[in-house]
Amino acid sequence: MALFGHKRQAPRLAPELDDVVLGRVLKGITAARGPGPQDLAIAQVERLLRATGDDWDRRCHRVGVLAQAAPALARGWRERRPRDPDALLLATWAELATDPRGAMALCRVAADARPADPTPWVGALAALRLLKRPSSELSFVWHEIHARDPWHREAHLQILGYLSPEEQGSQAALRDFLDDAIAVMPWDAPTACLPLTAAVRQHHRERSSGGIQALGVSQYWSQPHTARLLDQGMAHWPQPGHLRHAAAVADLGMLAYALIRAGRSGGAGPVFSAVGGLVMPWPWSYEGDPVECYTDYSGRV
Repeated sequence: MALFGHKRQAPRLAPELDDVVLGRVLKGITAARGPGPQDLAIAQVERLLRATGDDWDRRCHRVGVLAQAAPALARGWRERRPRDPDALLLATWAELATDPRGAMALCRVAADARPADPTPWVGALAALRLLKRPSSELSFVWHEIHARDPWHREAHLQILGYLSPEEQGSQAALRDFLDDAIAVMPWDAPTACLPLTAAVRQHHRERSSGGIQALGVSQYWSQPHTARLLDQGMAHWPQPGHLRHAAAVADLGMLAYALIRAGRSGGAGPVFSAVGGLVMPWPWSYEGDPVECYTDYSGRV
């Protein structure tokens, strides 16, 4: 992750984050029109996923971004290469938004095509969440993911969403999951973002709830446990080499957002520098347009 040395640039939505190679492929996909360019775009995607190898964290990041950017390309590639593990995987993720049941069926095929890969199982977890299935159905899938990659960032975030009070869980279930994960989580795991992610979501939940909770939200980031999360993030996350996972820039963006919401702009400068203007929709979209919000908040530093 290129934490320092970012060329100064205007903030922009950057689903690829600081994955330069993925960014180039996305540009090629956007420019592809007609059969010839489509063939070239598929070849670029194929090379990218082959080169990712068994870096499961980066593989999931790249597949998720590509599936959202080019669902038609994903389906076309699968039609041409119906037994190819990468083509099957990308098609699986491309179906999630529109046909989670179909994606669920494809997940099994993709998992059989490359048994060591947790990414099809993470897709299955996302499909079950979208379908609002009971937790008993998620347990088997979670076990399959954990056996392949015990600290898979996206899988943990899917469970965090599933267990939220807005979905199929409760505050108690959420706390139990977080406590169990944090108790054994390595300091440098891709899931290091979990506690702060949960805190940012809870802050928004209280702001939006009205009533007594909303009245006390101004003190939310001053509480010992939330202030400690910000202290730890500021001290370690922007340091070169500390966060090495594919979505590290997204986690730094979340930290920058939380620092400004907490009124701690004085310590946010190195964090914004590390983000380098590469904006993800969440959590900036809580305030409106993500890029406009990021620009506003970074200007307060």
